[in-house]
Amino acid sequence: MTSIDQAVLELPAATPASRPAASPAPIKTEPSVHGNLRRARRLPAIAVLLAGLFILALVVAAAAPQWLTPHDPLEGDFLAVLQPPGGEHLFGTDRLGRDVFARTVHGARYSLCIGLGSTAVSVFFGVLLGVVAGQRNRLLDESISRLLDVISSFPGVLLAMLVVIFLGQGMANIAIAVGIAGIPKFGRVVRAQTQVVRNADYVTHAFIYGRSRLQVFLRHVLPNVLVAVPVTATIYVGSTILATSGLSFLGLGPQPPTPEWGVMLAESRDVLRVAWWPGVFPGAAITLTVIAFTVLGNDLQRRFEGRSA
Repeated sequence: MTSIDQAVLELPAATPASRPAASPAPIKTEPSVHGNLRRARRLPAIAVLLAGLFILALVVAAAAPQWLTPHDPLEGDFLAVLQPPGGEHLFGTDRLGRDVFARTVHGARYSLCIGLGSTAVSVFFGVLLGVVAGQRNRLLDESISRLLDVISSFPGVLLAMLVVIFLGQGMANIAIAVGIAGIPKFGRVVRAQTQVVRNADYVTHAFIYGRSRLQVFLRHVLPNVLVAVPVTATIYVGSTILATSGLSFLGLGPQPPTPEWGVMLAESRDVLRVAWWPGVFPGAAITLTVIAFTVLGNDLQRRFEGRSA
C-alpha cells in the first residue's frame, strides 16, 4: 500500500453533519410571478379609478356644462363649417358650424337623464314584480314569471321601438320604452333573492318571535332583497344609454337640433366621408360611458360577492 492510499484511509469519514448543506437554487420565476400578481391586482383598481373619474366628469358635464365649454351647442357659424379639431374648436365643427365639443358636453345631460330614467323604470317595476312573485303564492309566481318571459322574448331594441311608436317620441317616452325592456332583468334577480331570503333562518325566527308578515317583510325581507339591486342597476345604466343612442340614431328619440349623442351620430352620416370628427367624438363618448358604468358595476358586484380582485 502506498503512502497516498494510507493517508486516504486515515482521513475521518464525513458525517452528514460535517457535509456542507447544499444551498437551494434560487427560483428565478418567483419574483416575476409576484410582480405579475401585484400588477394584476393593481390594474382593476386603476380601471375602477378611471371609470369613476369619467363618470364624475359626465355628472359635471350634465349639471354644469358651461364649466367645461363656453360655446353654445345650438349656435352655428357658417364661416367655420366642418373645421377640423384644434384651435378654437377642440373637437372641430359640424356641417352647420356648431362646436362638436360643446354639443358632446351638453349631450351628456340628455344621455344620462334618459339612461337613469329608464333604469329607474326597470328597477321600480322589476322590484315590484319580483317581490310579489317571490312570495308563497304559486298562482302569482307563475303569472308574473310568464309575463317576464313574454317581455324578454322580444329583443330589447325592438320592444323599445314598438313602445316608442305606440307612445310617441320624446325623452320621457324613450326612457319608458327602454325601461320596459329591462324589467325582466331586475324582476328575475329580485324574485330569486326574495325566495332565498324568505327561507332564511332569521326570517323564520322573526315569525317565531311573533312578528307579523308586514313587519317581517319590511324589516327583514325587503332590505336584504334590495341589496343586490344597485349592483345590477349600475351595470344596466350603460346598456340603457347605448339603447337610447341607438333609438335616437334611428330618429325615434330626441329630434335635431338637440345635442344628444345618438342625434349627433345620425347627423354625421352625410359628411362622414369628408369629416370624421362630427361622428367619432360622440361615438367615443357613448363607448367610454358604457365601459365606465360596466367597469364600476363589475367592481361593485365583486365587492358584494366578497371576491378578491
